[in-house]
Amino acid sequence: MLSVRICLSPKYDDKSFIASDRQYEYSQPMGYSAPPGMMQPQQPYMGQIYQPTPAFTPVSPQSMYGSSFEDEPPLLEELGINFDHIWQKTLTVLHPLKAADGSIMNETDLAGPMVFCLAFGATLLLTGKIQFGYVYGISAIGCLGMYCLLNLMSMTGVSFGCVASVLGYCLLPMITLSSFGVLFSLQGMLGMILTATIIGWCSFSASKIFISALAMDGQQLLVAYPCALLYGVFALISVF
Repeated sequence: MLSVRICLSPKYDDKSFIASDRQYEYSQPMGYSAPPGMMQPQQPYMGQIYQPTPAFTPVSPQSMYGSSFEDEPPLLEELGINFDHIWQKTLTVLHPLKAADGSIMNETDLAGPMVFCLAFGATLLLTGKIQFGYVYGISAIGCLGMYCLLNLMSMTGVSFGCVASVLGYCLLPMITLSSFGVLFSLQGMLGMILTATIIGWCSFSASKIFISALAMDGQQLLVAYPCALLYGVFALISVF
């Protein structure tokens, strides 16, 4: 009789069991607190429709780049081109007896030398001599030789850019010689005297600048001799 009653006992429905299980999962007792590692629910949206609350503060371009474009230095100054220094170096070469400023001549300014090398090649081109390759080739070899020589002679040392800058600025009188070669021949007696004068002018100016920049007192003649050899090669190109 007992077994019959057990068999006739009602069975739980699967759907009702699943629903009660879900209700048990989502129902939490009072006083339940989430664990520390669990994410807290997001705050409800309190803004208005079509007017979202900004999540970050926009950064202005001025604060992003640190300063405005008006405070930036000029482009020529960033490239290292200073026309005031170029003019002062040119006047120092044109006036051989003028004292050279070592602080200005110790800068690696190659804008003026490049212009003077182009001008020297252009004046040679007017006489029918296409010697741009020889001008730049001899300039590079001469600057390398003077760089090694001055580093051996001076106590402070000198950079290659400074040597190239000084030798390039002192090429300015040689442009005058090549300009005279356009008007008349330099292979006569007058041309030889003018050529010797220009070589002495260039070598004296270069040695004066090197002496003042490197503090090599009493060694100007020793520096002027290799400078005269270098500018003598440029003079030979102009004459012949």
